[in-house]
Amino acid sequence: MTKQEAKKRIEKLKAEINHYRYLYHVLDRTEISDSAQDSLKHELDILEKQYPDLVASDSPTQRVEGEPLKEFKKVRHAARQLSFYDAFSEQEMRDWESRLRKILDKKGSAQVLDYVCELKIDGLHVVLTYKKGVFIQAATRGDGRIGEDVTANVKTIEAVPLHLSEPVDIICEGEVFMSKEVFSALNKKLKEEKKPLLANTRNAAAGAIRQLDPKVAASRKLDLYIYKIDAASFALPKEQSGELEKLKSLGFKVNKNYHYCRDLEEVFQYYERWQKLRDSENFWFDGIVVKVNNHHTQEILGYVGKGPRFVIAYKFAAEEATTRVLDIKVQIGRTGALTPVAILEPVRIAGSIVSRASLHNEDEIKRLGLKIG
Repeated sequence: MTKQEAKKRIEKLKAEINHYRYLYHVLDRTEISDSAQDSLKHELDILEKQYPDLVASDSPTQRVEGEPLKEFKKVRHAARQLSFYDAFSEQEMRDWESRLRKILDKKGSAQVLDYVCELKIDGLHVVLTYKKGVFIQAATRGDGRIGEDVTANVKTIEAVPLHLSEPVDIICEGEVFMSKEVFSALNKKLKEEKKPLLANTRNAAAGAIRQLDPKVAASRKLDLYIYKIDAASFALPKEQSGELEKLKSLGFKVNKNYHYCRDLEEVFQYYERWQKLRDSENFWFDGIVVKVNNHHTQEILGYVGKGPRFVIAYKFAAEEATTRVLDIKVQIGRTGALTPVAILEPVRIAGSIVSRASLHNEDEIKRLGLKIG
């Protein structure tokens, strides 16, 4: 095989591998077996080793590369990374909508308020940057203005496209998470090795992304959903639902459970449905994210404090579980204050393993009627 022939074959293999990645991660479809995909990657790896000058940064063989880092570099975000305000009841949601209507009325805008709802995934927020369709950087949220460069680790996630379907510039936001299945298997392995168990999937994902060795991050089998465009070299769709569809068409993995709602009543129906189904997915989520659908309306509403007015996180009711008090110990604070702490038989609540609970004071112990055992 000549070098020119090898170049053509490499490009074809890359296209095929990316196509099957898109089918699996974006469209949730499988057309070939894992072993067949592995054979394509293996052939690509052999050709690239024969012609190392043909290896590109967006090659599927380059997901795990480089030596362990000494530290993470700081990255200044092109767009400030904000947080969402929370709501915990239907009344708080109605109050939120009332505030939005008042702002729109004050600004003389007669915009209709409709919404897009998405599941609020319990993971690590990341910002991805692409130039001419090629993945070049991933960063953590950090303080909202400056994050850490975690490109090498995020690149190991198969759900992350290394090359988009269009040669566009784009900065987008997403959530890295660890599936329940991977989390359980990892904790089982840690238990066998007599190492401390991971408390929840969010901590597990964050810990994996902050590994200095990309090989360790790759071994954690993380996943990722993208849900927002911060900036792009193309005109953005006029609605949030269209933005999600655009992200999918570019090759990003978007959670398929988002839903358009004409009004708050439909938002409440979506909330109730997913609160009942919260254990049905292979990842943890602790509520829904409700966004005003129209982008022009979003611009009118603007931002306040730590986040956008046009988005709110509608959190699920706190989970409850029954366990046993193994012991009660007294904790001494920095000021000398004494706080009784219950040592519990470990129990899983909302994806986290809880083994301790503050009891505040002796009166609280008496009120609860707590006894060891």
